[in-house]
Amino acid sequence: MKKQILFIQGGDKNGYETDKSLVASLQKEIGPDYIIQYPELDSDESLPDFGWTKQINRQIAEMKGAFFLAGHSLGASMILKYLTEKTVNKNIKAIFLTAIPFWSGNEDWKQGLKLKENFEKKLPDHIPIFFYHTRDDEEVSFTHFIQYKQKIPNAIFTEIKTGGHQFDNDLSEVAKDIMSFQ
Repeated sequence: MKKQILFIQGGDKNGYETDKSLVASLQKEIGPDYIIQYPELDSDESLPDFGWTKQINRQIAEMKGAFFLAGHSLGASMILKYLTEKTVNKNIKAIFLTAIPFWSGNEDWKQGLKLKENFEKKLPDHIPIFFYHTRDDEEVSFTHFIQYKQKIPNAIFTEIKTGGHQFDNDLSEVAKDIMSFQ
């Protein structure tokens, strides 16, 4: 039976299309023993979190058996928000978060994206969490990565020198870590 990955796209109007290259890179690296579920999420700007946590909940509920959970940018941050605000009764083997923003500020549109106080204490402690960020990310500053490192010191953090926000469409580091699980 193939191993499963649920990959949640980044935001922006073209987030799904843009991140197809990331998913293709990951699939190429992990090979045919894995299948990636890559649903297209819609943004409803009338909702505080654009409706993403509800959609992520639905996607997770549809997964059968054990799986890996991965996300990019806004999708990664919404995975973390979901995991710290909901009870997850699924067999998630590990979580892989790339170019994840650490939402802060007082702008109205950010309020539904921000993590709650002490969010790190609500993370499932039995699921390994991996963070990846490039030093030259032009959209999500490397300081966001540092903030997560300070808040969640028991997670695994991989700093990548170059690749920008899209990792030069190369998720080989993520693939290597996924394949380390048996």
